[in-house]
Amino acid sequence: MLNFEFYNPTKIVFGRDTIAKLAGLVPRDARVMILYGGASAQKTGTLDEVKAALGKREIHEFAGIEPNPSYETLMQAVEQVRAQKIDFLLAVGGGSVIDGTKFVAAAANFEGEAWDIAVKRGANIRSALPFGSVLTLPATGSEMNNGGVVTRKSIQAKLAFHSPLVFPQFSILDPAKTFTLPPRQIANGVVDAFVHTVEQYLTYPVQGQVQDRFAEGLLLSLIETGPKVLAEPDDYDARANLMWVATLALNGLIGAGVPQDWATHMLGHELTAQYDIDHARTLAIVLPSLLSVRRNSKRAKLLQYAERVWQITEGSEDARIDLAIQRTRDFFESLGIKTRLADYELGQDAVETVLGQLDKHGMTALGEHQDHTLAVSRTILEAAL
Repeated sequence: MLNFEFYNPTKIVFGRDTIAKLAGLVPRDARVMILYGGASAQKTGTLDEVKAALGKREIHEFAGIEPNPSYETLMQAVEQVRAQKIDFLLAVGGGSVIDGTKFVAAAANFEGEAWDIAVKRGANIRSALPFGSVLTLPATGSEMNNGGVVTRKSIQAKLAFHSPLVFPQFSILDPAKTFTLPPRQIANGVVDAFVHTVEQYLTYPVQGQVQDRFAEGLLLSLIETGPKVLAEPDDYDARANLMWVATLALNGLIGAGVPQDWATHMLGHELTAQYDIDHARTLAIVLPSLLSVRRNSKRAKLLQYAERVWQITEGSEDARIDLAIQRTRDFFESLGIKTRLADYELGQDAVETVLGQLDKHGMTALGEHQDHTLAVSRTILEAAL
């Protein structure tokens, strides 16, 4: 097992009717800004519930944070935070809203061009406003980690950043708040959590038995729960399991002491930035092809994945790996998520565009061995056509 340090200060408040606990989680004298996305927070009553829980605190709002939150929108929030002397942020929504809130928290006191936070991957964050979250869409795990992703539309760039200063102080997870989500968003959440887990699991063995078994348990739970959350939208237990799996998939535990890949995400980010495809759907496009192309460096873990997750034990090694990758693709497709670039009306031109952006953003030595070159990315993308 590799050396590691693990730190996660986020308090999780999980279960039905837990938004009322905001009253004891947010400082009594805080000047609070609630950040959220579209009209769903208002239509479902969640926003009113949040405001009621905050009581007599001074409350301001910022609406309109998009899926794949944009730098341009977030800087409007930063201006409002500064003008109104906000000292506590509260994200109400899914991963995009929480990611955006992290950026706002870091940018509010940042000296200089705030886009440098993304360019330097968060290494230059020196302070951040405190914030919490009320999660309404299980997917990214942003509610319990120190990372975020922001898109700058003007230059079609989507970059990730991390800092120990942007952990949420707390996150409220009420599975009942997911009942009204569209099936598309739920399916995206299942795939997002699945690929988060795979990025930390399908690398090479380092005798991380606990991490491996934990990751395999999360994958098995998603395979079991994914179809159920789509077929039975009001099944509280299914939604609760999905919500908790998505959080655990990216809160640092399964990645502690083991090598990680993240190449699927880097390619996926460029597809989203260029073609506005849902983040999870870009992951579903890239992952099966990446696993096939990188099968030699991932062979031992792919065979373990085939046996422990998909119960594939017969046939040659290559046949077992092929079947495990096909089962992965089939699982995504069963959720209504297409896994080929052609399904999104993209062809060779898109391959060339994404490769150009990867080169521009320095994504030329990816993967757990840092040997995933632009040539490897080309092979993967062309295999995904």
